[in-house]
Amino acid sequence: MNKGKQNGSDETLSSFFSRRKFLKAGIGGALGIAGMATWLFPKWIRSEDRIAGVSNSNHSNHDGSGMDQVHAMNKKASPKAYQSAQQVLDTFDYGKVSKLPDGRIIREYSILAQDNEIEIAPGVFYPAWTYNGTAPGPTLRATEGDLLRIKFDNGSAHPHTIHFHGIHPGNMDGSFEIVQPGKSFTYEFTAEPFGLHLYHCHTMPLKKHIEKGLYGAFIIDPKEPRKKMKELVMVMNAFDTDFDGENEFYTVNGLANAYLDHPIPLKVGEEVRIYLVNVTEFDLINSFHLHGNMFKLYRTGTSLTHYEITDTVMLCQGERSVLEFSYKFPGKYMFHAHQSEFAELGWMGLFEVME
Repeated sequence: MNKGKQNGSDETLSSFFSRRKFLKAGIGGALGIAGMATWLFPKWIRSEDRIAGVSNSNHSNHDGSGMDQVHAMNKKASPKAYQSAQQVLDTFDYGKVSKLPDGRIIREYSILAQDNEIEIAPGVFYPAWTYNGTAPGPTLRATEGDLLRIKFDNGSAHPHTIHFHGIHPGNMDGSFEIVQPGKSFTYEFTAEPFGLHLYHCHTMPLKKHIEKGLYGAFIIDPKEPRKKMKELVMVMNAFDTDFDGENEFYTVNGLANAYLDHPIPLKVGEEVRIYLVNVTEFDLINSFHLHGNMFKLYRTGTSLTHYEITDTVMLCQGERSVLEFSYKFPGKYMFHAHQSEFAELGWMGLFEVME
C-alpha cells in the first residue's frame, strides 16, 4: 500500500470510527465495533461477510438498510494465518550453527524486513511491516556465550533496524545504524545474559515501527539448560487498523483468538514453560491470566531460582517473563488478558488438558 492510500484511509476512518468511543457509548463492545467495521473498514482490512472478535445477533441483508453484525466466533482465519501464529508458538530459530577454531559456537541468522499484508483476525487484513514475513518475527534462540551473527536485509520501502535487548557493544545496538531500503547490516555480539529478551525496530517514529509488526522474541538459554518441559512462546501484541493511535485488535502471536479456535493440547501433569513477551503499542500494559491453575513466575528469566507463584502477571511494553506450570485435572482452561476489553477484542485462548 502506498503512503497516499494509507493516509486516505487514516483520515476517512478516524473521522468516523473510534473503538473506545463506541465502548464508552455502550454500543455493545466488540459487537458494535464489528457491525460498524463491516460498513466503515476499507476492503483491504475486511472481507465481505466477516469481522473478528464479536458475538452473534440478527442482522440485515446487504441491501443498504442496515449493517451486518457477524458471529465471528464461528468463523475461522485462513490456515496460513493460523500456521503463522502456531509457528511463533512452538518453533525456534537456532541459526546456522558452526564452531570457531577455539571451539566456541557461532550462530548465523538471516532476517529480512518486508512490507506484507497479514491476516490478524478472520477476514481482517493489515498492511504490516514484518521480519521474515510475519508479525511477530521468528523466535531467535541461542546459548549464553555463543557468538551471534545476524545479517539484516531491508527489503521494505522504509528505513529499519534491529535492536536486541541484552548486553552488546554500542555499535551493535540498532539505534543509530539505520538501514535504508535495499541495504543490509550485520550485527555481531556475544549472547548474554541468559534469559528471555526481545528484538524490535528502533527507527523513529518508534511507536509506528513497533505497532506495524517489527518485533520478536529472543531467548538466551543458560549454559546449564533449564529443566526439560513443553515450551511455548507467546508474544502479546495489538493492531491499530484504522490508524487513529488506538488498537482495534489484541492478539497473541499476531492472530486474534488463534488458540480459542485451536486450543493448545496439554496432558495432565505435563510441565509447561511459557516465554511471555509484551510488545503491545498504544496501551501502557498488557497481562496474562491463567484459569484453574497457578504458575511460577520468573521475571525476565534471568534467574533460575527467584520466582513468585501467581495466576496473573502484568507487563509494560518490552517486559517479559517465564511462566512454568502443570495441570492437575483434565478439561478446557482459558488463558487471556485480564483487561476484559483486550480479551473481548481477540486476546483469549484455551488449553485443552487431557488424561
